[in-house]
Amino acid sequence: MKHQGLILKTIAFVKEELANAEGGHDWFHIERVYKNSLLISKTEEVDSLIVTLGALLHDIADSKFHDGDETVGPKKARQFLETENVSEEVILHVINIIKNISYKGGNRIQKFNSNELAVVQDADRLDAIGAIGIARAFNYGGFKNRKLYDPEIASNLTMSPSEYKASTAPTINHFYEKLLLLKDKMNTKTGKQIAQKRHEYMEGFLKQFYREWEGNI
Repeated sequence: MKHQGLILKTIAFVKEELANAEGGHDWFHIERVYKNSLLISKTEEVDSLIVTLGALLHDIADSKFHDGDETVGPKKARQFLETENVSEEVILHVINIIKNISYKGGNRIQKFNSNELAVVQDADRLDAIGAIGIARAFNYGGFKNRKLYDPEIASNLTMSPSEYKASTAPTINHFYEKLLLLKDKMNTKTGKQIAQKRHEYMEGFLKQFYREWEGNI
């Protein structure tokens, strides 16, 4: 397979970089996004190398774990790709995927668009919803020592990007502030179909959560 050596080196690099990462943003998250990207790509016209590198490197240094610094990831990705003699055209495209893939909240306007970004973004968003999305949300909430739920703290759907980034709200609020909004932000036909099923699963989870919270069977 063309570029197989580069892909294997990228996988090894990512595994090493994320060896001690938080459970929702570790190698297994990257692997799921990579597999989702390959699945979605089957029905889209894309450069497979850019999709692959974008998926594998999209969370190489998530700003949440670097004091909010959004430049670390693109820098690490560029340094790696340059050492592998990847063309500047491909590097720039991958960097733009890394810079623009995240939700970030605050009704932010995306400054870069491409078919490859659309595929990787959908793949990443699919991993934020459904059963795995629920598990990741509570895993990160525990990592940040957040409450599961507090009926006195309302969800905030009008946050700016900076407010969204700084939020310490309970994990259940995150469903309303991000996870339940992702279904309608999918880019591709395949992404939308999968997202619909995972969205419905989350809605069922929330209904059961509230029943149990109130002491009902």
